[in-house]
Amino acid sequence: MTETTLLPSHTADQSLLFSDDSEFRALRDHLTTDGFLHAQQPISWRLASTPFPLSSSNVAFFHGLGHHLLAFYQACNRLYLDSVRGQEPSWIHQYLDQGKPKALLDYARMNRFRDILPDVIRPDVIPTDQGMIMTELDSVPGGIGLTGSLSRAYAERGTDVVGGGNGMIAGFASMIRHRTGDRPLRVAIVVSDESVSYQQEMQWVAGQLLHHGIDAACLHPKDLKFTEEGLVAPGYFGNEIISMIYRFFELFDLPNIPKAELIMYSAKKGRTIITPPFKPWLEEKLAFALFHHPMVEQFWEKALTGETLDVLQTTIPRTWVLDPQPLPPSAIIPGLHVEDRAVSDWKVLGQASQKQRRYVIKPSGFSELAWGSRGVSIGHDLSQAKWIEVIDSALTSFSQTPSILQEFHKGRLSTLKYFDEDHQVWKTMEGRTRLSPYYCVEGDQVTLNGILATMCPKDKKIIHGMRDAIMIPCREEMCA
Repeated sequence: MTETTLLPSHTADQSLLFSDDSEFRALRDHLTTDGFLHAQQPISWRLASTPFPLSSSNVAFFHGLGHHLLAFYQACNRLYLDSVRGQEPSWIHQYLDQGKPKALLDYARMNRFRDILPDVIRPDVIPTDQGMIMTELDSVPGGIGLTGSLSRAYAERGTDVVGGGNGMIAGFASMIRHRTGDRPLRVAIVVSDESVSYQQEMQWVAGQLLHHGIDAACLHPKDLKFTEEGLVAPGYFGNEIISMIYRFFELFDLPNIPKAELIMYSAKKGRTIITPPFKPWLEEKLAFALFHHPMVEQFWEKALTGETLDVLQTTIPRTWVLDPQPLPPSAIIPGLHVEDRAVSDWKVLGQASQKQRRYVIKPSGFSELAWGSRGVSIGHDLSQAKWIEVIDSALTSFSQTPSILQEFHKGRLSTLKYFDEDHQVWKTMEGRTRLSPYYCVEGDQVTLNGILATMCPKDKKIIHGMRDAIMIPCREEMCA
């Protein structure tokens, strides 16, 4: 297992633990100026007195993880295309294609897009007593702007943060320069109605890119206009051609995206760079199930280095596709056991005791329930009747939205001080944390630009940006 040495707040530099509300006010004012908070409204999450501390070995782990994830994306892309060509089992691409419109799949499989991968990578990682566990891998991640603003806010107060105070924007800008090449540095960050809750942070990102010499704007798809030369946005760039679109909308939402066909056509003709690419198979959580599937084992051994295999095998939890197809009596679901007995029927899992159902069920992708912790069900947090209902629902919806079953790993407890706005005092919270590192890709190079820590109270099973959560960047704890 990957070493996990999380340092509780009582070991942190005491100069960073504020005794009054002045530093909280300074942080709050910074986020208000950046547009993430409203001066007259309470903050919708909690701010800590110090960034989340990570040991030097953990920081080194995260610096290296990005290269392994890029290799994983490259292998997943190759696995899918090899499956389509018949060089790998056809059920692989059939799983990944489930519920997708044929027109999108035909478009995504075009040779001109064959080797294109996401330029921003963000896994969700849970620090546990056994090591780091990666629950998801997101190529259309939210939080870029928030992490950037928070990192700068803490850095300006004299605190070192992983990636640096300007790392998020500097990395994003460098990625854009690499991808656009000799084209004009003119970038549109396109945010859909479905993703409107992230519009403010992407507007902030666009504004920050201007300081890096990149003409950028955050806009709605309807603001785009197609010309024979390419896409333009008259309200933002006049008649100048847009070189690159950063896609901040989900592929399942394409029917509701104005000008989606024109965006895709412009990319097909090579007039506009689109990132992340329109490749639905790279946005499926069931890729983790394929990684652990015994019939794909030899592929991974050939496609990945021994080091990458070792890292992924210890960080990717056991995952299965909830496929309703019946198995013959001699077959089992690989690696799945209840009471130390092999399982060949999902109904057996439904009868497991609360202690035995430490699993998570969630949609694999291509669904409005597949992002933002929506649609997540934790087995031991449900009654048996509700657990059976969740399994039945997942199996029933398989043809349109496959779901996955994933081992649940409890996060390690740690403590942080946060400011309670209601009572105007600093308090200590014990909770479990999700770490979300952000990587930007430039060819074969991957850079860690920042890490967002989300800590929730220890009684919460799902870790996400809730009202009671502390959301902060991370820093390296230097031990004597």
